[in-house]
Amino acid sequence: MAERTDKITLAGSISLGTGVMIGAGIFALVGQVAGFAGDWFPLAFLLGAIVAGVSSYSYTRYSSENPSSGGIAMLLKDAYGPGVAAGSFSLFMYVSMVVAESLLARTFGTYLLRPFGLQDSAILVPVLGVAAIVGAAVVNLLGNKLVEGSATTTAVLKILGIAVLAMAGLIGTAVSGNGFFAEASGDSFDVFGLLAGTTLCVLAYKGFTTITNQGDDIQDPKKNIARSIVISLLICTVLYLLITVSVESSIGAKGAVDARDYALAQAAEPLFGAWGVGITVAIAVVATLSGLLASLYSVSRLYAMLQEMRQAPSLPNKVTHQPMIITAGLAIVATAFLDLSQIASMGAFLYLAMDIAVQWGVIRHLRAKIDAKPWLPALTIALDLAILIPFTILKVQNDTLTVIVAASVAAAIVIAQVITMRVRARQE
Repeated sequence: MAERTDKITLAGSISLGTGVMIGAGIFALVGQVAGFAGDWFPLAFLLGAIVAGVSSYSYTRYSSENPSSGGIAMLLKDAYGPGVAAGSFSLFMYVSMVVAESLLARTFGTYLLRPFGLQDSAILVPVLGVAAIVGAAVVNLLGNKLVEGSATTTAVLKILGIAVLAMAGLIGTAVSGNGFFAEASGDSFDVFGLLAGTTLCVLAYKGFTTITNQGDDIQDPKKNIARSIVISLLICTVLYLLITVSVESSIGAKGAVDARDYALAQAAEPLFGAWGVGITVAIAVVATLSGLLASLYSVSRLYAMLQEMRQAPSLPNKVTHQPMIITAGLAIVATAFLDLSQIASMGAFLYLAMDIAVQWGVIRHLRAKIDAKPWLPALTIALDLAILIPFTILKVQNDTLTVIVAASVAAAIVIAQVITMRVRARQE
């Protein structure tokens, strides 16, 4: 059989991976992370990179041995069998990815409206977010090559844009003689807050998991999936550190918290004025739109695999492109009804719960099959719990509703899987 000529290259895969990561994660989360970690929010992003890097070991080992468009869903099925556990945690991952898409969409609307002072509009932000999702879905339906081509171009633009913006900010601070931490509040170091903030930072890196869903759509998947994940994580880590230190030196943690959903645009204003805000908005728009393109492509492939495994519902057979339509539709609902803080928190809860399940599955059932060193998945579980527990405690104290909603979504997924398995057992 002739090899397909439309497969994604390594560069294209990295573009798709960074396309998902360099989006809402850095543009929308800086203010939220600063709210937890204070002056130490750049360190929280570094710790997030460490957690994601250690976690990626299990995904790279499995995907290199078993490249599949189902990625994580296939890993969980291999680890736990085709039952409630695999189905539930696969849907945890799927829902966390859909929630991440709504984070991208609302960040797009927030930054696009920033020059007009309308960034807090309860109507315009979700409307623009929904429009962005619809547009990204249409582009995806036109084919892989268009997605890869646009992802490669926009990845280069936003990487260069963020790097230049961050370096310019750092140079400007150095020239002014004020020092990089002149805006620091001087508050005492809060380990609990730092760990809680790191939980949100993991969201800025978790896009690497979408690379596993590229499966045999990528050239030489046994080698290139692992390479793509490692390179994407390294690129994002460097960029995030540059930009967060730049924000710290410009407006400090307090300024980032006050600006919250548009901290990067606010940080550009003191040094560069209106044109700096304009450039930041332009980069944010490119980053979020390209992130949506890449995410919808990868997440819809995960849903397609879940449908094949009979762990996710389907529309009537006459409806085509069901995974894309369902994924975009759910992202639209989340964009319309949840704010950025709720979206980020729900995504963090579901993703880390799924990640713990993945790591435990590798330790208990897959380590021999994929030749994995068990201490790395065990370390990942310890790190996940070390950041998730403080985050949960602080959210329960300050935002109980979001915790209840996240727990309700998780419970609904598990109950639905139990019912699905029982119905399937009767049919068979």
